[in-house]
Amino acid sequence: MDILNSMLGGFEAAFTLVNLAYICVGIVLGIIFGVLPGLGSVTALAMLIPITFYFTPLAAIAFLVGINKGGTSGGAIPAILINAPGTPEAAATALDGYPLARQGRPEKAMKTALYSSVFGDTFSDIVLILLAAPFAAIALTFGPNELTTIILFSFTMIAALAGRSLVKGLIAAALGLFLSTWGLDPVDSTERMTFGTIYLFDGIPLLPFAIGTLALSSVLSQLYDMRRDRGKPPPPPLPPASQFRAENRIAPREFWGNWKTLIRSACIGTGVGILPGLGVTLAAFLGYGAARRASPRGDNFGKGELEGIQATEAANSAVVGSNLIPTIALGIPGNVAAALLIGAFMIHGVVPGPLMMVNHAELIYSIFASMLMANLVHLIIGRVGIRIWVQFVKIPKHIVLPTVVLLCVVGVYIPTNSMWDVGMLFLFAGVGYLMRKAGFSIVCLVIGFLLGENFEIYLRQTVLINKADLTVLLTNPISLAFLLLTLFFVWHFGIRVPLRQKRERAAARETDAASD
Repeated sequence: MDILNSMLGGFEAAFTLVNLAYICVGIVLGIIFGVLPGLGSVTALAMLIPITFYFTPLAAIAFLVGINKGGTSGGAIPAILINAPGTPEAAATALDGYPLARQGRPEKAMKTALYSSVFGDTFSDIVLILLAAPFAAIALTFGPNELTTIILFSFTMIAALAGRSLVKGLIAAALGLFLSTWGLDPVDSTERMTFGTIYLFDGIPLLPFAIGTLALSSVLSQLYDMRRDRGKPPPPPLPPASQFRAENRIAPREFWGNWKTLIRSACIGTGVGILPGLGVTLAAFLGYGAARRASPRGDNFGKGELEGIQATEAANSAVVGSNLIPTIALGIPGNVAAALLIGAFMIHGVVPGPLMMVNHAELIYSIFASMLMANLVHLIIGRVGIRIWVQFVKIPKHIVLPTVVLLCVVGVYIPTNSMWDVGMLFLFAGVGYLMRKAGFSIVCLVIGFLLGENFEIYLRQTVLINKADLTVLLTNPISLAFLLLTLFFVWHFGIRVPLRQKRERAAARETDAASD
């Protein structure tokens, strides 16, 4: 009965005009950031979290959820129009979206992408609503022993899957973990890495760190790429869509004729979202590959096949809802967007984890209702504004990027009125830029930073409870299972895969030498 009351109260709180307005604004901003190549929903979330200081917790999360949903689908628009994916996951959409646009049917491709995105979103939101409470109930039975090994496994899994190298991923996660320990010790208030300044007593501020490493470092990287790519010819113009109005319509029968592909891709995206570290891009390509193998028109994929667009967009959007399952149940983010949402929750005094469903049940169900409402709003705004979003693709980067830098600085300065935070912003922008160029995963760095405090607390509790005897982790079935999984990921991705790749490269060199 308590769950039912919380659910009814949450849905009642969500269905208000004020909440609807925040969702609408979030979706519009998300689509705009998604349309601008190189930005995307993660950059939008990092930049716009500061303005949610002045929102209620529900309004803040509803606004950010709208940004995440809009940004994920918005990346398909430049991928279809100019073969320049606005987000990494949209690269799979470009495989069929751009050829379809070259055939004079860009609007049909964009409509298909939008409808498929909303379908995948709605599917995963329903799964989230059904599974969040049971997962949280199971997580409530975990103690410090289990939680320590779960977070350790999460670090390893994310390092293995979010980057090209397990070693570099673990180094990035370790750096994030190290940075999270700066400030006063949470137990005895001993100063750690404060360098004699009171500004670091509370540790490294979340906003300068997140915005610097994610948003501003991306801008620096794009400025470098602009200079490198100067002089390259622009893509050829598309045929005017107005000449193909009949061909740009998509009939319900044509869209739903591929319902098996939609459901398959939504299931793939949902499964990927539940597992931390796999990411939206992997879901998009897995959905595309599965559809290509199963479709009787598989040979047409890559030539403007609608089913290919449906497969990728349903899969990547299905990650948006399901990646909140580990976030709510365990406090472990499924990807960077979920990690930033954890930061937003913490800003508003809500600690992610299994107790969220106990202490903030009504807020959680309000967020669930807002997510469902956002899907309908997304469908309407996305469809009505198709020709408007196209105009944002035409904005040159030499205008977009300085604007983003300004917004980053303003977003960091306004909440605290502190130039110290602005300095930290540029410091971590430099760190993020160097890590990108060196091939280190920014995802691992950010998640290591966000989970570092909890990992330290659970580890110290484990040491105290067991009187420094960590062999107890080997007698606890759950802890032992996660330790074995951690060792498996280290062996598979740190030893087996690199050795196999080394043998393949050696074989390729021998083949080339023999052919010469």
